Amino acid sequence: MRDILITLIVFGSLPLIFRRPYVGIIMWCWISYMNPHRGAWGFAYNMPFAAVIAGATMLAMLTQAKQVQKLDKNGIVILWIIFLIWTGLTTIFAFYPDYAMIVYKSYFKIMLMTVVALMLINDQKKLNHFIWVIVLSLGYFGVKGGLFTIATGGSFRVWGPPDSFIEGNNELALALLMLIPLTNYLRVVSVKKWVKLGFLGAIFLMLAAALGSQSRGALLAAGAMGFYLWLKSDKKFLSGIAVAVAGVGFLMFMPQTWWDRMSTIETYDEDESAMGRINAWWTEFNIANDNIFGAGFNHASIEIFSKYAPNPDNVLVAHSIYFQVLGDHGWVGLFLFLTFCVLSLLLSKKITQKTANNEQLAWANLLARMLYVSLIAYAVGGAFLSLAYFDLPYHIMAILVITNTLVDRELAKPVPTPQETDAAISTKPIQIESANVGKGLNANHLHIS
Repeated sequence: MRDILITLIVFGSLPLIFRRPYVGIIMWCWISYMNPHRGAWGFAYNMPFAAVIAGATMLAMLTQAKQVQKLDKNGIVILWIIFLIWTGLTTIFAFYPDYAMIVYKSYFKIMLMTVVALMLINDQKKLNHFIWVIVLSLGYFGVKGGLFTIATGGSFRVWGPPDSFIEGNNELALALLMLIPLTNYLRVVSVKKWVKLGFLGAIFLMLAAALGSQSRGALLAAGAMGFYLWLKSDKKFLSGIAVAVAGVGFLMFMPQTWWDRMSTIETYDEDESAMGRINAWWTEFNIANDNIFGAGFNHASIEIFSKYAPNPDNVLVAHSIYFQVLGDHGWVGLFLFLTFCVLSLLLSKKITQKTANNEQLAWANLLARMLYVSLIAYAVGGAFLSLAYFDLPYHIMAILVITNTLVDRELAKPVPTPQETDAAISTKPIQIESANVGKGLNANHLHIS
């Protein structure tokens, strides 16, 4: 039944995609983040739904060219394209080209659809839809994981959807921490009270799930997020108390097994997992020093570690976005990666400054600040996880680029003079709501259209 339902939803969306191509981006995000077909166990499990949606979106862009905007020549976008070309070269010269090509194809699709999103999401409404689907798709696992953590007293780890970037407990935890600021943005801009309360509850459960994953990297990322939010708060004393109370409440709830695992942060030199990561970092560092193109995607092997690792018997993937990119694509690749990440942080600051004290753009100001927090979580938590090619950080950067475009478009509009404003108001016809006709007029029934 699930297989049929998912198939009907995907193929039923195709007519909408051909009418409004940006719907294709919405559907792509749903499939990529939520992986609903992985919840089915029949023919839909391995169906190429993402490819079908991507193909339909590309065709729709050709038939609905008026709905496609020119690609913003933003420095971040340019560096993305250069980085994509460079990773193509490193795949050609990879130690294991066939294995590298598997990852490159996946990464290419992510980058391609991210660029397509930049061309199709051209107003605030579409942008909010984009954020909504990301939050709901990933937030589903956070809410479910949070309930599981509470129900089990945090005694078991929370895991992500199978066969996805966030299948592991550490990866899921970081993704949820990055998602919390976006969820908070939707909470603030939502009008209905029940929606606000729903998002507030979801944030609580996402944090519970992140801690319930028993990820040490997630704990550090959560600490960095909390510190940054406190640092930027206007009421540091009250916000400090709130953060402390929330933190203590969560920590008191966690079982002894959680505390035992977190305590290994201080004794990393006695922890086999931590020492394995350090061994992997040295391996990637040595690879980059010896090869301008790095080793290419998907290169961890006994053969490589026997040549470059301090401990050749402990074979692990990089477990760090920085060392992952360094080993995969060399120093050039790492420079490009770090540059567009830093530019994204700077763009967030720029948007915040441009929209300060502007009520019409208050949404953009809030969104830019929340995205900055998400990137802080990625920068800190990603130092211990191999998530350099996950969709979410690139979508966060894309949202920043789109927001900046919308802000510049709004600021470029001429400001009407007081005379023009008065004239416009005086020419507006007064309308009476039809429901009130014949029931007696009241000042509350009148509005200016």
